Amino acid sequence: MGRESLKDQREKLRSLIADYLGMVVVLIGLIAVFSLSAENFLTLTTFRTSANQIPAAIIIAVGMTFVLIIAEIDLSVGSVLALSAAVLGVILVQFKLPLPLAVLACLVVGLGCGLLNGFVTVRWALPSFIVTLGMMEVARGGAYLVTNSQTKYIGSVVERIAETSLFGLSFPFLLAIVIVFCGQLILSCTRFGRHVVAIGANEEAARLSGINTKSLKLAVFSLSGLLCAVAAIINTSRMGAADPNAGSGFELQAIAACVIGGTSLMGGRGSIISTFFGVIIIAVLGAGLTHVGAQEPTKRLITGLVIVAAVILDHYRHRLKKQGRSICS
Repeated sequence: MGRESLKDQREKLRSLIADYLGMVVVLIGLIAVFSLSAENFLTLTTFRTSANQIPAAIIIAVGMTFVLIIAEIDLSVGSVLALSAAVLGVILVQFKLPLPLAVLACLVVGLGCGLLNGFVTVRWALPSFIVTLGMMEVARGGAYLVTNSQTKYIGSVVERIAETSLFGLSFPFLLAIVIVFCGQLILSCTRFGRHVVAIGANEEAARLSGINTKSLKLAVFSLSGLLCAVAAIINTSRMGAADPNAGSGFELQAIAACVIGGTSLMGGRGSIISTFFGVIIIAVLGAGLTHVGAQEPTKRLITGLVIVAAVILDHYRHRLKKQGRSICS
């Protein structure tokens, strides 16, 4: 029994190394192509600028990974970010309250939106696609109402959060890295993480084995909402203002990063570190296309093709793994 367990662990480790190695190869390939195509692409300035622009996307993608692993989806992340940022801005600008209180209110709003998504999905067994689609509209409308459809300029009160740096990397980027590693540890090394994967693989089997699937789903959606609020603070600090239009399209970026990283849309499989690589790949692709002079429609077309190609490749890779297991057994 112990030998079988050790063998399974070794197989999982080899699979993880192969997945990460594949992501690194793709990333190096993109960097090589754009370095040959654009003169000023391969510079520290380019990579520092790109890295400091993506912390919010990374943090939202971490939450989305957990949601996708339990075979659900959250389309409200961009709007929840906007609503959380709007509350942060209004409290600082109109009510003149201290930053810690504004940050706390922002986090409560994000957590509350995620909790509501989870509650409605679990309580009435509704598709999370529909529930979070509704929340996407509710939260965006709330952001417009709170700000009176105007951008709230905050200034140095929050800007200093984004300016703190180490070797040219901003504090938000370093925080995003910490969140990625904490998320991966939770997913790989805790009972919570194992139960999340079990629910995505087979929810009914997980329930029959004693896992409280409803509470766990509620926790995952709440985590996604809370991380949206953290991303809202970071996004607001980078812009120095709370914009009710902030976060538009973030849900698609997050899902794309997860898919490129190998997270299954059917649930039961995913990695936070792979999702991080997915965000980096999208960022490098966008920066590279900008450097070679590609227009926005061309950039979106190429990015979409890359996402579709990643889904197709992941499908065949998963099928090959299944065939390998059946041969070995």
